Amino acid sequence: MIQRPEADPQPDLVTNLECLLFVAAEAVTERRLAEALATNIDRSTYECVRTLGDLDRWIAEATEAGIVAVPVSWPSVRIAIRLPASHATAVASAATAVVIGHIAGGTTTIRVGAGGVMLPNHAPLVIAEQFGTLESLYPGRIDLGLGRAPGTDQITAHALRRTLTGEIDDYPRDVMELRNYFADPEPNRRVHAVPGMGLKVPLWILGSSLYGAQLAAMLGLPYAFASHFAPAALDEALATYREHFQPSAQLSEPYVMVGFNIFAADTDTEARFLRTSSQQSFLKLRTGNPGRLPPPVADFETRLSAPERQLLSQITASSAVGAPDTVRKELCAFIERTQADEVIVSSHIYEHEKRLRSFELAAQIGAALQEESA
Repeated sequence: MIQRPEADPQPDLVTNLECLLFVAAEAVTERRLAEALATNIDRSTYECVRTLGDLDRWIAEATEAGIVAVPVSWPSVRIAIRLPASHATAVASAATAVVIGHIAGGTTTIRVGAGGVMLPNHAPLVIAEQFGTLESLYPGRIDLGLGRAPGTDQITAHALRRTLTGEIDDYPRDVMELRNYFADPEPNRRVHAVPGMGLKVPLWILGSSLYGAQLAAMLGLPYAFASHFAPAALDEALATYREHFQPSAQLSEPYVMVGFNIFAADTDTEARFLRTSSQQSFLKLRTGNPGRLPPPVADFETRLSAPERQLLSQITASSAVGAPDTVRKELCAFIERTQADEVIVSSHIYEHEKRLRSFELAAQIGAALQEESA
């Protein structure tokens, strides 16, 4: 079974760094850690480095505050920072394990993990040793989420792997190879992860299609669905995973995490305005022109063509946008629909203070839901 730690001091979530906040039930937060990471680092590489470099100072100034919480089937909570291994221009660092180590080193109890490592880009042994090292330094606090997509363009993928001869069927084999490196030692095994062997670092399968759901079910691993940006197959994927789940040494029953966008503000009008940064970003990405998160634009939706409206409606279907009452209603409906064990909260809001305000409102909503479910 996945270990469910005692109530932890929790960090907030960051979008431009592409951290994902895993939410379960009750929570307190190291708020200054949130502020450190939530700085709008997209504006320059220097800002990114400065933000990460100042992390320890912000952590030292941490104050406890409520953070997003949603009802789940078990009473304790775990919220963790998850960092991606994407090689996109809007991500602060593609060296996921390095940043995880820095954050884990500046905290004491929160879980920190990858959400996730795009395994086709890396040798499983290298990832096993990186995360085995992290688990050895910060035992019981590291998670490893695995994805199948390259997370970048073909040229960068070639630079990462030095070859493009891999097949799609290599991914399940790579996952099983990686898991074996974390297993207990066996006689005559000639290749070992050092460190890593016997550490049993918790693995997650990340996905946005039925492929990941089927693989997670077959291997008996927890499954995280990227409904915050690719919600089309959400319901079918969750049903497939739950129906075909096979118990494993790590997990005895299905365990689901789902992505959800929250754009919260004091009024519905302001929240819709703040969301236009994310809408612009999605459109640029889907039309082959990815880039950093742009500032919000007034009356943005009035400028959209019918196809653009339809595209955004599909992509952002798993979202709550508005004042607290509006967000609460939409979040509750999403939880009821998915019956998820955990929720990933994401929010592409351009301005740092507005993003923090969004999470503060979300935290209040979560605290109220938790109190009602107690």
